[in-house]
Amino acid sequence: MPSFPEIMHRTLFRTLSLLSPAGQGLILRRYFDWRHRVPDPWKLATDSYEQQKYRSTLKHLPARPYRRIIEVGCAEGVFTHTLATTYPDAEIIGVDVSARALARARQRVPEDGRVRFIQADILTHRPDRSFDLVFCSETLYYLGRHERLRRASAQLSALLEPDGVLVAVHPWPEATRLHHYLDSHAALSRLTEQVYQAPPRPFAVAVYGTKSV
Repeated sequence: MPSFPEIMHRTLFRTLSLLSPAGQGLILRRYFDWRHRVPDPWKLATDSYEQQKYRSTLKHLPARPYRRIIEVGCAEGVFTHTLATTYPDAEIIGVDVSARALARARQRVPEDGRVRFIQADILTHRPDRSFDLVFCSETLYYLGRHERLRRASAQLSALLEPDGVLVAVHPWPEATRLHHYLDSHAALSRLTEQVYQAPPRPFAVAVYGTKSV
C-alpha cells in the first residue's frame, strides 16, 4: 500500500497532466532539474534494493542479441551503465527530461558513438530510428491521467522494431493500472510479468513484444 506522501505525490502529477503535453513537459523538466540539484537523489547507484531491481529486470529479457537499446527515463545513467556493460556491442540511447541529470549521466557513461544521451520526454519525442529493446522503468506514473498514459503507450510502441521487446518496471500494485495501457495497445502483446513482493517496495517487471500482423 502506498504511503500518504506517495499518494499525494501521485495526485500532484495527475493534476499536472491536465495541462497540455508541452506545458506538462516544461514543469516535469523543471521538477526533475530541481530534484537533481544533488547527485543521485533516489540513490540508484548505492541502494541495494535498486541494484536488485536492475538484476531482476535483466533476468526477464528474452535471450537474444540486441543491437539498438533505448532507456526512457534514464536519470543519471546508472542503469544505462549496466546496459552498456551487459551489451557491449549494442548502440544505447538514454532519454530523460532533465538536463542536469543527463550531465551526470554523461560523466558516468561517456558518450563514445555507441552510447549517447538525449534530452526529451516520452510524450513528444520523435526518434529518428527504431529499437529492438526499449526500457521504461519508474516513469509512467509521472504522466498522470489516462489520456497521457495511452499516448505514452503509443509512443513506446512506436519505438519498437517489428520484433522488438519492451520492458516496463513499476511499483506494485500500481503497475496494474500503468501497464493496463500497454496491455490494451493494439501493437503490443505481453510476454511475461513477474511481481516481486519483497519489501521495501514491491514492483512488477512486464515484458512485451510486438504483435504479428
